[in-house]
Amino acid sequence: MSVFIKQILFATLIFVLFAVTLLIPTFLINPFESWSELWEREIFDFPYIYSILIFTILVGLVVGAISGWYWRQKLKWVHEQLEAVTKGEKRERTEYESLKELKELDQKFLLLEKKFADQTKLAQQLATERATEREKSLQEVVVQERNRLARELHDSVSQQLFAASMMMSTVNETNPPAGEAIKKQLHMVEKMIEQSQLEMRALLLHLRPAALKGKTLTEGIEELLAELKQKVSIEIEQKLEPLDLDKGVEDQLFRILQESVSNTLRHAKANRMQVMLIERDGHIILRVADDGVGFDVEETKNNGSYGLENMKERAESIGGSIKVVSVLTEGSRLEVKIPKIGNEVDPDD
Repeated sequence: MSVFIKQILFATLIFVLFAVTLLIPTFLINPFESWSELWEREIFDFPYIYSILIFTILVGLVVGAISGWYWRQKLKWVHEQLEAVTKGEKRERTEYESLKELKELDQKFLLLEKKFADQTKLAQQLATERATEREKSLQEVVVQERNRLARELHDSVSQQLFAASMMMSTVNETNPPAGEAIKKQLHMVEKMIEQSQLEMRALLLHLRPAALKGKTLTEGIEELLAELKQKVSIEIEQKLEPLDLDKGVEDQLFRILQESVSNTLRHAKANRMQVMLIERDGHIILRVADDGVGFDVEETKNNGSYGLENMKERAESIGGSIKVVSVLTEGSRLEVKIPKIGNEVDPDD
């Protein structure tokens, strides 16, 4: 039962009891010769007893409705403040000078907000420390083996796919078969080879991922996208703002971008991809969108997608969140939102 209904029922009950409490002593002090007079005497063409009850109930309903609306607004404010704190968003503070309890609650929200900000800052610091340690203690054997596999795939399978693609393109353009069925099959083979090339490039990106190596996040993304533009046929649009971020935050966002780009190359069959890195309202926003075939997000989550889970863990490790939206045949969009920790929240403000 909502607080609005509770207030109406409570006020109505109180007024009815109040009316009964006043009427009983009145009847005892000025007794009627007969109780039938309560029904015989009328006010505005209504029996006296009915008039009293109707008036009492109406007053109770009105007072209860006003009280219910008032407290529902206050609870709505509490809900909005709590939701803003849990999402890491900036709260719109309101002074309640006449309500000491809500002023105290507002101070508690400030303390909770400061605690969340401190925890997020600590998580980002830990991520920075882990990234620095990871760079210092990089497993050289693993890196060398991955590079060796990447070189062999590039020098053998990738080159063969490129040669096959060129041969099929030449056949289809210079010496096309007469039969429509065979021509259609050859075009399908050419498309399959092109898709295999995209998947091979995505696999090479996984095996030998680029590192920032002293560059800022914006510089690293620009270099990665410039390399992709030379190797893939997808149109890439970018909007990148220069940002001053901790090393750990930059490292995790860059890895998320690599994972997302790899998924787009392997599965999306997209013609256009958009990459955006901006800062808005105290948050760092990384967004990757494409116009590909799309997929069922819930089904992919239920099937335990390693890529999505890995990106989610990376975002949460620096106090952020990730949102994936996809529509079949219309494309997909991934958005990572990380709070940028600057000045701490002062509960005495």
